[in-house]
Amino acid sequence: MDAIILQVLNGLDKGGAYALIALGLTLIFGTLGVVNFAHGALFMLGAFCAVAFTKLLTISERIRDESVTFFEAYKEIPYLEIWWGDTGRMIVDWAVPLSILMAIPIMLLIGLAMERGLIRFFYKRSHAEQILVTFGLAIVLQEIVKHYFGANPIPLTAPPALAGSADIGQWFGVTGISYPMWRIVYFLFSLFIIAAVFAFLQLTTFGMVVRAGMADRETVGLLGINIGRKFSIVFGLAAVVAGLAGVMYTPILAPNYHLGMDFLVLSFVVVVVGGMGSLPGAVVAGFLLGILQSFASMTEIKAIVPGIDQIIIYLVAVVVLLVRPRGLMGRKGVMEA
Repeated sequence: MDAIILQVLNGLDKGGAYALIALGLTLIFGTLGVVNFAHGALFMLGAFCAVAFTKLLTISERIRDESVTFFEAYKEIPYLEIWWGDTGRMIVDWAVPLSILMAIPIMLLIGLAMERGLIRFFYKRSHAEQILVTFGLAIVLQEIVKHYFGANPIPLTAPPALAGSADIGQWFGVTGISYPMWRIVYFLFSLFIIAAVFAFLQLTTFGMVVRAGMADRETVGLLGINIGRKFSIVFGLAAVVAGLAGVMYTPILAPNYHLGMDFLVLSFVVVVVGGMGSLPGAVVAGFLLGILQSFASMTEIKAIVPGIDQIIIYLVAVVVLLVRPRGLMGRKGVMEA
């Protein structure tokens, strides 16, 4: 029972990352019809927004350590701590979640620049050309990050208040089960972002116009609505969603320049399994495949089928596409002959 609960929780936080990236991918495909292979790079850029913001907050002054008397020693103290004392130290400790404030405008601008500067010229091109150009863009972004931040992972820590483990056993009436607090926070954060995206699309006038444009772009255009501009904003919002997913994932997995590529292929599989263009399908498939991958990584399972944890997502994708080519919740005619 303990192992089952832990694997479900592992799958939920991993599935949260898959669902958030897949949600952005589906938004872009559903509105613009573009297969964006640079979307994983947006996840990576979000993570490095957290890195840059943390480095900014921890700019330090070298001060002599008075506690060491038998030789001359120095320590680095962040300026924020020098200026504001405990308040400054608390800001430094909460650098990762606070970096959301930096990531939102930066990722929005990056998304708009990508769409206006490159993607819009490939709207009417084939999906193969879209994949090639966006994959090339992803490599360029990856190499830029590698140049400025280096090739090694840069570990970031969760705030001290959320860095420990929670006794989750009492939630299920079981004793002795602990789980990292930040992973629980990430799962809840992913649910919040997913709910915010759906509320935006379902409850706002802008979202209703976007959904109408996804269903019939030409008719919406004939009503005098500049649907192209609204779709550009949607591209920017999809970039923000991917960036926020990357920001909050940094304490779980240290950011590195190929982080986006690691998640990109898996996220595309999630989109295909859920159904191209289906937002609910992307979310459901993200959590479902995250949980399946988590259970497949159990030692008992791998002893029976070695390497199953590496291929389980692709096996599920093959089965789903053989039985239902449009995906679990895809629209009729999408990805079908």
